[in-house]
Amino acid sequence: MRMLVVDAFTGRPFAGNPAGVCLLQDAADPGWMQRVAAEMKHSETAFVRPLGASSAGGGPEFELRWFTPLVEVALCGHATLASAHALYDTGTVAPGDPIRFQTLKSGVLTVTREADGSLSMDFPSVPPMPEEVPEGLAEALGTAVVRTGRNAQNDVLAEVADETAVRDLAPDIAALGRIDARGVIVTAPAGSGRDHDFVSRFFGARVLLGDGEDPVTGSAHCALAPYWAERLGRDDLVGYQASARGGYVRVALRGDRVVLFGAAVTVLDGVLKV
Repeated sequence: MRMLVVDAFTGRPFAGNPAGVCLLQDAADPGWMQRVAAEMKHSETAFVRPLGASSAGGGPEFELRWFTPLVEVALCGHATLASAHALYDTGTVAPGDPIRFQTLKSGVLTVTREADGSLSMDFPSVPPMPEEVPEGLAEALGTAVVRTGRNAQNDVLAEVADETAVRDLAPDIAALGRIDARGVIVTAPAGSGRDHDFVSRFFGARVLLGDGEDPVTGSAHCALAPYWAERLGRDDLVGYQASARGGYVRVALRGDRVVLFGAAVTVLDGVLKV
């Protein structure tokens, strides 16, 4: 079957967040998909299966599932962007057609190709609810925490002093793994003169291999968008995820939905032999 590696939330190769995209023709065993994701070793590998024309009209429908090397996840932004890019890039979907992804736990996600070639993704908003700073979090991050919240994805959002504090983080990943959360989103407002409104990093010690940091995390922006929209008083914002690879995510808060905008680049297109 055809398999691609796509760098998401970037317009150039070897930046943003890479994802494997496996284009299935038939249903696949979840255990097999988990083993493929472990073989690929990307933070997420997506599995896309055609379901036919959308019953709601306006484009084809696909099943979409996401696996880290360790577990299946309920929502992944960059691998959704990569999957849509792969479908457009391979000619599976016509450029003018929206794509409807049926997911197990996140409902229907719609992706549309914009006139400038970027992709827009309609995702659920998952605002963080304020909570006390979890015990050990500041020590694990190595910096003071201004305020925290937790969202429905069980991610802890931690605001720190400023953009420099986010960029300079060198957290204790093992200690972060002991925090009761799927992941930790660290964020701050952008510094003066920046081309973005807020900055972030995402650490998922319980679901990611290696250093536990995800390069650019679309699902985290489903929490960051409502958080910073309230703080900054604007619904249309630009976030920069300041990992080593880095990437921009433009967000638009629309009620209980968040539209994420980003570009993607195919860096590998081949055949998975099974």
